[in-house]
Amino acid sequence: MVLPVYVYGMSVLRKVAPEIQEDYEGLDQLIADMFETMRASDGIGLAAPQVGKSLRIFVADTSPVSEDKGEPELKDFKKVFINPIILDEWGDPWSFEEGCLSLPNVREDVSRPTNIRVEYYDENWNLIEEEYDGIRARVIQHEYDHLDGKLFVDRINPIRRKLLSARLNAISRGKIDKDYKIVFPKK
Repeated sequence: MVLPVYVYGMSVLRKVAPEIQEDYEGLDQLIADMFETMRASDGIGLAAPQVGKSLRIFVADTSPVSEDKGEPELKDFKKVFINPIILDEWGDPWSFEEGCLSLPNVREDVSRPTNIRVEYYDENWNLIEEEYDGIRARVIQHEYDHLDGKLFVDRINPIRRKLLSARLNAISRGKIDKDYKIVFPKK
């Protein structure tokens, strides 16, 4: 089922999400719904807070952009990250234009380290530790931020963020046009 995406101004996006317990009821359905919502919204990553669930889980599928970016390793990067922990980040920070389903029509350059080491549980509760670089690392860092109540605009230059304030306020007031289901803050 396609779930509505919570946008800028919704309090769930600013909360640190608690860990999920292995016996969380409906987890398989939540994962399926998150993948379906992400695809229907043309996203490549989606965190539970973006669908109104304050839980430490996100999904990623970079296959839609594998050809656009000329990076074949993105084609098979489809994963579920449950209770992830970024153990290490390193490498020269690089700037790349990011967008977010919770910030429709806003794209900005964000600087992040090129490499990460992350520990997480997959959908079968196998504990995994892996290293990623490039776009895959960036997607994980971006979605991980959602679990800590951060948005990519928190990582941009404060002057640039100030210049975006009118657009961000318009999003929180529902003054946007997007072709996916959205939940706006109550007025």
